[in-house]
Amino acid sequence: MKNHSSLFLSGALLLALGLTGCGPSERAADPAETAAAATSTSDAARPSAGRAIAITANDTMKFNMIEIHAKPGEALAVTLINEGTVPKFSMGHDWVLLAADTDLNAFASEAATAAGTDYIPASFKDKVLAATKLLGPKESDTVRFYAPKTPGRYPYICAFPGHMQVGMKGELIVE
Repeated sequence: MKNHSSLFLSGALLLALGLTGCGPSERAADPAETAAAATSTSDAARPSAGRAIAITANDTMKFNMIEIHAKPGEALAVTLINEGTVPKFSMGHDWVLLAADTDLNAFASEAATAAGTDYIPASFKDKVLAATKLLGPKESDTVRFYAPKTPGRYPYICAFPGHMQVGMKGELIVE
């Protein structure tokens, strides 16, 4: 009888260990990490990590941050979070970093007619240094990039029609 009890306990222990090994061996991914990984660019020239910067946008057409400071060539990961409630087709938001010499008014004028490319005009594509996708309410997107190597002031805007003109803009200051 003693032998059968030992066999039963050994079998139960092995079964418990075996079942434990069938489950996931790592912690579940944080939803924010999953979203960031899913929306990040796959371009080999982009960093896989970087200093995390969270910027919020809302229905008042303002970014919560109008200045970002970075070192030349620093790896950055900018996450835009649309905290608004108005539908994307009438109040979408994005975060677009532009070259220092970009004519912002000309960009905004052409962006207004570029709905098919999420308001990034083809004629200014070479001026776009980094950009999130256009976001609807309660959406977020992360873009990973290297700060320009040349010190200076680089504008960022929301390219949705009319938003830059009412103040939805800021600067990446590279120093």
